Amino acid sequence: MREGQEIFDGEIIIEDGRIVKVLTKEEGNKDESLNLSTFHQIDCQGNLLMPGFKNAHTHSGMSGMRSLADDKPLDKWLNEDIFPVEAKLTGEDVYWMSQLSVLEYLTSGITACFDMYLEQEWVAKAMDDMGFRCVQTGGVNDFSKDVRWIDYMYNKYNEPGSLQSYQLGFHAEYTTNMDNLKLIADVVRKNKAPLYVHACETEAEVKGCVERYGKTPVAFLDSLGMFDYGGGIYHGVWMSEEDYEVMRKRGMYVVTNPGSNTKLASGIAPISEYLKRGITVAIGTDGPASNNCLDMFREMFLVAGLAKLREKDAAAIDAREVLKMATVNGAKAMHLDDCDVLAPGKRADIIMIDLNQPNMQPINNIEKNLVYSGSKQNVKMTMVNGEILYMDGKFKADVETIYNKVKEIVANKAQNLQ
Repeated sequence: MREGQEIFDGEIIIEDGRIVKVLTKEEGNKDESLNLSTFHQIDCQGNLLMPGFKNAHTHSGMSGMRSLADDKPLDKWLNEDIFPVEAKLTGEDVYWMSQLSVLEYLTSGITACFDMYLEQEWVAKAMDDMGFRCVQTGGVNDFSKDVRWIDYMYNKYNEPGSLQSYQLGFHAEYTTNMDNLKLIADVVRKNKAPLYVHACETEAEVKGCVERYGKTPVAFLDSLGMFDYGGGIYHGVWMSEEDYEVMRKRGMYVVTNPGSNTKLASGIAPISEYLKRGITVAIGTDGPASNNCLDMFREMFLVAGLAKLREKDAAAIDAREVLKMATVNGAKAMHLDDCDVLAPGKRADIIMIDLNQPNMQPINNIEKNLVYSGSKQNVKMTMVNGEILYMDGKFKADVETIYNKVKEIVANKAQNLQ
C-alpha cells in the first residue's frame, strides 16, 4: 500500500513486533546478513501479504446486542432500545462483549479499531488481553461520565509502544448540552489535541442542530473551538458547503460507515465530494448492534457501490482508493502512523489473503478482486504487532470461554436485552 509500489514476490522480516526488512525475492536471495535459521519461517505459498484493515469507527462492547433491536430508525433504535440497555451494563459485561468483537475483527483482517464505548478501562483490558491494537475515543454525553473523563483517559493511554491509545471525543451534539460542550472544548484547548464525534449522520440530526443553534453540527462545533486541532467526524452523510470547508480547513477526517447507514436508512455519504475537496476518507463498520456485521470486505464494497449509485457514475470511485481508505487512511485517522504500510520500521500488523479461492481467480487485478469480490473467507492470517492472532480459522484466544461468557450475559439480562 505504499504509493507507487506495485505488488511483488518477496519476503518480510519481523523482529520485536516491527518490520525490519521488506525484500524482493531477488534481494532476499542476495542478503547474506540474514541468518534465517534463527527465525520462525512461514511459507505464504504465493498468497498476498498486505497491511491489516483499520476499522476506524466501532462500538466493540455492543456485540451482545446484535440482532436484538433491528429494523428501526436511528432515533428510536437508540432511545427505545440501546440507551436503556447500556445503562445496565457492567464493566465486566463490556469486557467480554468487546473480546467477542475482536474475534470477528480478526476474521475480517482487521488489525486495529477506533472504539467509542462505555467502561473504557475495561475495553482497554479486553483489547490488551486479546493482544489487539485499539485506539479509543471519548463517548461522553449528558447521560454518561463527567467530561473530565476524556482528559484523564487521553493522558493515561498514550504511552509509546502500547497497543492501547486514546483520542479526545464525545458522543454527539444532540446528546450533549451546551455546558458540557463548552467543557469539552476546554479539554481540546488544554491538550491541543484533535477531537472525534458522531456528526451529520441523519437529516433529522442536522435539522435539530440548526433549530437549536442556527448552524449545522460541524459548523456549530467548530465555532466552539472543537476542531481547532483537527480531528474527524463519524458518518458525515448530510453535509453543507460550510461543513466541507470547515473540514478542509481544519485537516479533518471523515469515517464513513455505509453498512450501518444503509441498515438504519440514514442516507448515502457523499464520498466523491470528500475526495474532490481533498478530505481524507476512512472506513468503519460502526457497532455490531447497528450494522450488524464487523466485515471490512462488505464495507469496502458498499463504499464503492453506493458512491457510484449516488453519483450515477460507475467511474465515481476506484477500487484502489477504497482499499487505501480501509488501510492507510484509517491508520492516519487513528493516529497510527507506524501501522499504515508494509515498510521497515512499521508495526507488523499484517494480514495474509488466500488467493487460492474461487472468488480470487483469475487474478487479473488483485486490488479490484479485494474490493469487489473479496470476503472474510479469504483471510488466512491476521497478525498484530508481530503476533499471529488468527490463522487458518483458528484463534490464539480461548474462543469457547468468550462465547459462553457473552451467552451468560445475555441470558442473565434477557429481560433488558429483548
